[in-house]
Amino acid sequence: MIDRLEKEVDMLERHLQVLKMVIENEPIGIVKMSNETGYPHHKVRYSLRVLEEENLIEPSSQGAIKTERTAEFVDELDDKLDDIMDKLDGMKIEDVAEIEG
Repeated sequence: MIDRLEKEVDMLERHLQVLKMVIENEPIGIVKMSNETGYPHHKVRYSLRVLEEENLIEPSSQGAIKTERTAEFVDELDDKLDDIMDKLDGMKIEDVAEIEG
């Protein structure tokens, strides 16, 4: 149950790392991103495809570049992540008396 969530968080972390690289280095290609992050080319390519589907980046002849929507997404990101972390904190089962077995 938690394993799936952990995998999704890892994938989101990769997508956001790729997005950050595009923002800071546009235009940037797959090979450079792969070399700098250590992620295999196919994982970088998948992250770029997801980001493109979300209209956060677009391809150019020289590599990936940000879109008009990128800044808005980045501005909202921290608040969304804070909301998710609050929700996860509320799910903790730490104050329950010792569970009898």
